[in-house]
Amino acid sequence: MAIALNIPSKTYRKENQKSVNEASLIAACLNEERWAQKELYEKFFGKMMGVCLRYSNNGEDAKDILNEGFIKVFRYLHRYKVGTSLNGWIRRIMINTSIDFYRKSIRHRTEDLEYAVNTKSTNEDAISNYSAKEILALIQKLPPSYRAVFNLYAIEGYSHRECAQQLGISESTSRSNLVKARTKLKVMLEKLYK
Repeated sequence: MAIALNIPSKTYRKENQKSVNEASLIAACLNEERWAQKELYEKFFGKMMGVCLRYSNNGEDAKDILNEGFIKVFRYLHRYKVGTSLNGWIRRIMINTSIDFYRKSIRHRTEDLEYAVNTKSTNEDAISNYSAKEILALIQKLPPSYRAVFNLYAIEGYSHRECAQQLGISESTSRSNLVKARTKLKVMLEKLYK
């Protein structure tokens, strides 16, 4: 169930104020000033929606993840260290929220490792011939267990050990799911243009 963030503008906010520096924006958010929360939300909405879309089955699930993630951002903003990357901090929350969503929505299962060992990728650069929208649509069609590992490993840069820890699976299952995700993506890309 999605929790909509309805953050109205504060009436006394100066109309000529184009942007607020990050430290001031965070301070205002910590004071629960709605205009600042809205500005923070709008500033990071697009980037974080992209993160959530990669981990979800569809746009509705992505919105659920995004809204839950922003609730956590506002709840734990006091833990953010000013001067570090706010984008990176929020991104980490969105990734962790996506993983939590994944854990809630599926059961973990061990995959057949022999299949992974015998499967090889023939053209690792084939994906560069397609648009980001096409690739995102295909990633969303992957089974959740494959999609989670693919996103964490191939896009976020996690190691298989880190993927395993985040998802509560073994490292070998992480490797297996990555190979299977890449294989499925390759098949889907081939079908897309045949």
